Amino acid sequence: MGEIKVGTASWTDRTLLESGWYPKSADTPEKRLGYYAEKFPLVEVDATYYSPPAEQTAALWAARTPPGFTFNVKAFSLLTGHPTKVSAIYKDLRPETEKKNVYPGDLDPAAYEQVWERFLAALQPLVDAGKLGALLFQFPPWFTIRRANKQYLLEVQRRVRPLRAVYEFRHASWFEGANRDETLEFLREHKLPYVSVDMPQGYKSSVPPVLAATADLAVVRFHGHSEKWTSKNIYEKFGYLYSDGELKEWAPKLKKLAGETEQMHVLTNNCYSDYAQRNAGRLIDLLS
Repeated sequence: MGEIKVGTASWTDRTLLESGWYPKSADTPEKRLGYYAEKFPLVEVDATYYSPPAEQTAALWAARTPPGFTFNVKAFSLLTGHPTKVSAIYKDLRPETEKKNVYPGDLDPAAYEQVWERFLAALQPLVDAGKLGALLFQFPPWFTIRRANKQYLLEVQRRVRPLRAVYEFRHASWFEGANRDETLEFLREHKLPYVSVDMPQGYKSSVPPVLAATADLAVVRFHGHSEKWTSKNIYEKFGYLYSDGELKEWAPKLKKLAGETEQMHVLTNNCYSDYAQRNAGRLIDLLS
């Protein structure tokens, strides 16, 4: 069985801080990250989706965690084709526009290249410390299965090398009918790690919980099953606490997947209050 690391998609969320999960002694960002790292070997940084990280911030993350700790970092929204606030882009690279949100095509090609370079360069302290696990590329619901999008997956792989990108889809076309085998075969052929998800079904962005190892790293993200998945309030969208019975059903499936790859990252993204931490802790118990 491959090495399994379990963690959560947040350690600084406001509702987590209010939940009482952290002891009163963990009253600074440094102490909170240190306490988190005592409980879990892995964390996902989602803030980098909304705004590119600063190198000095990555250096602090590396310094405040023990050897062997792993950070997965979510790719900046502009790099996955999501609408991106102009104010989130590096100041000297912002396009002259009255739009509040822009897409890659709205930037000068040279500026777009610089966004890529600076985003990756800022993570160097984590790389140097051996603490960068993977870069999560979560694509938008309109990123469907077609040749141009497959080529973009390969482009991402080339751009981040020698770092590792992992891929999460949000459109069912990748797994409809015969497309499922086609998708997994393509990912395996090019050794592109697939991100399996557990999420609400029946929505335009819904992807079935296909557990598959397509490279030497497999990633599974738990988004919960909130009945308010389409809510713009992220706490309503992700505010779901998995029951013990649900997690017990998942444990043998996760162990089986771990047996098909060298490493597996399991991340709870139901980030409301201490839900993600409680569920991740229980999964560690069930998988150990």
